Amino acid sequence: MSGVADDDSQQNFVLALVLGLIALVIMFVIGIVLYSHNHKARPAAVGAAAPATTVALVTETVSVVIPDGASIRVVGDTVNFYFATASADLAPHAAEALAAVIKGVEGGRRAVVSGFHDTTGDPVLNEQLARKRAEMVRDVLTGLGVPASKIDLRQPAVTAGSGSDAQARRVEVKLVD
Repeated sequence: MSGVADDDSQQNFVLALVLGLIALVIMFVIGIVLYSHNHKARPAAVGAAAPATTVALVTETVSVVIPDGASIRVVGDTVNFYFATASADLAPHAAEALAAVIKGVEGGRRAVVSGFHDTTGDPVLNEQLARKRAEMVRDVLTGLGVPASKIDLRQPAVTAGSGSDAQARRVEVKLVD
């Protein structure tokens, strides 16, 4: 019996190590994006106020699809982070989408974060996973310097997402005034 427990323990350790390394790589990429964003040429008037106009994140749809099911999609003022089945890990290419949310918040907007799940499996576990995914996005944003007071974690009235199962497993971040 202890041999099986040891094997499970070793598998869990390796899985945690791999997931930790993936998270480290994601944070590194996010850091590079934010560093390059913050070190672009500045206007001559140091400390000048930002223009009062508000613009959408992007004028067209941006999508990155990852074969394992994790992906991101940016449409206007909404960023969707899609997740692989039974996972709360962000897509490896999420840095651009996170940077877009950060830029919107820096422009005076608030980020409303909501988690959704697909309809397969245990409904109670699905709701917990939807919340865990939303908390993951919130925690990454706050870890990247977004003030917690600018992020609203909201549970939607219906947490079962619409569309295919892959489209339903998402966290939606809406930038609002």
